Amino acid sequence: MPDNEVYITRSPQETFLRGADVGRSARPGDIYALEGDLGAGKTVFTQGIAEGLGIKDPVNSPTFTILQVYEGGRLPLYHFDAYRLEDPEELAETGYEEYFYGEGVTVIEWASRVEECLPPDCVHITINRDDSSGDSTRLITFSDSRKVKTEDP
Repeated sequence: MPDNEVYITRSPQETFLRGADVGRSARPGDIYALEGDLGAGKTVFTQGIAEGLGIKDPVNSPTFTILQVYEGGRLPLYHFDAYRLEDPEELAETGYEEYFYGEGVTVIEWASRVEECLPPDCVHITINRDDSSGDSTRLITFSDSRKVKTEDP
């Protein structure tokens, strides 16, 4: 099991910047599996990844479409949201393997809903509120054997 790396952010902007760090270091074929409660900051983090990839289009939660594709950066971003999926088989209808094993970067919100579809080398990221430290404080935990290069916000 890889070591966990935990970062603390104290505002949505810091969560965004942490995601931008990830986007700057992302490589083709990277897959980021996000977990966290509603409103924890998964989409804000993903918006940061898009920024780090150089994508200028607005990034929104793809909850109702399951997948949004963003191009125009140094790599495409494939943004999945599994929140409304009843069964992992529904992910197959998107042709997810084409994206997972393509030339872009994949982000999956609510990834535990499709855990059996995830490759073993994906990066698991959990975003949790830390209510004891303030309303906007988040604990962002990376579980991966390779380290994401980041700068403290």
